[in-house]
Amino acid sequence: MKSVVILDDYQNCALKMGPWERLKGRAEIKVLSHYIGEFSALVGELSDANVIVCNRERTPVTKELLAALPKLELVVTSGMRNNSIDIDAAAARGVTVCGTATLGYPTAELTVGMILGWFRHIPQEVNNLHAGRWQQTVGVGVRGKTLGIVGFGRIGGDVAKVGLALGMKVLAWSRSMTAEKAAAAGVTMASLDEVMAQSDVVSLHLVANAQTNGMIGAREIGLMKKTALLVNTARAALVDQQAMLDALNAGRIGGAALDVYDIEPLPSAHPIMRAPNTLLTPHLGYVMEENYRTTYTQSVEDIEAWLDGKPVRVLAPSGH
Repeated sequence: MKSVVILDDYQNCALKMGPWERLKGRAEIKVLSHYIGEFSALVGELSDANVIVCNRERTPVTKELLAALPKLELVVTSGMRNNSIDIDAAAARGVTVCGTATLGYPTAELTVGMILGWFRHIPQEVNNLHAGRWQQTVGVGVRGKTLGIVGFGRIGGDVAKVGLALGMKVLAWSRSMTAEKAAAAGVTMASLDEVMAQSDVVSLHLVANAQTNGMIGAREIGLMKKTALLVNTARAALVDQQAMLDALNAGRIGGAALDVYDIEPLPSAHPIMRAPNTLLTPHLGYVMEENYRTTYTQSVEDIEAWLDGKPVRVLAPSGH
């Protein structure tokens, strides 16, 4: 009987979102619903695990953690990419790493919600209403505004579609952008500098890697309009965090709507919590029932296939 540990099930919903009963008689399942940041405590919880199921990058699976878990044989992650898992170290220890499909539209929907929420001051007005205050702010419309998309994959493309439907002009940049692709999507192809300088909203939709980490730095943020909103529902590593904080605190940009952070879960003492003109959500982009049902169902499939000696959706180490 294998021991399976599901990590970071913050909403206590994992067992309801996947067909875990299919593992009955083959595996015992343990669920951890809280984040464990302290290394020795995490090792203690996982010491008997043969399989761990990771929910995105919530808990890093480092070389050190792998070395401390001699019984570990399989790591399953939601998504086919997880920068917080050391796949090379796992391969060196004979640990298989498998992924799952994920949906793109949940993050796109949250992005649009954050843009509208920021322009119409929805969080503030909800709080005002509960506090007995009526109509304290004046919202701004997005129709006629320019939406800049940095990274034009499936998520960026979906955000662009909604922006166009709302009457926004959409500029788009990506390394793979072509005039034909832009024309087919109804957007205007632009350089990164043009997107940063001309947009009323800059929304980031890039994969975090060695080429993109920190690419939105002080120079790029300095190009933005003083009234512009920076939206990041992708990965915090794309943005120079100190440069963003400096711009917010100095009023050099209009604001930031953020769903991702350099430290997660976000500590209450983090400086972004004190920065002005922000809309902050706790990494909700992929947190949607449809996404969870997809990832946890495929997590069960991954475990079944591995138990049968025929692993699927295996994430290969670098160089393979």
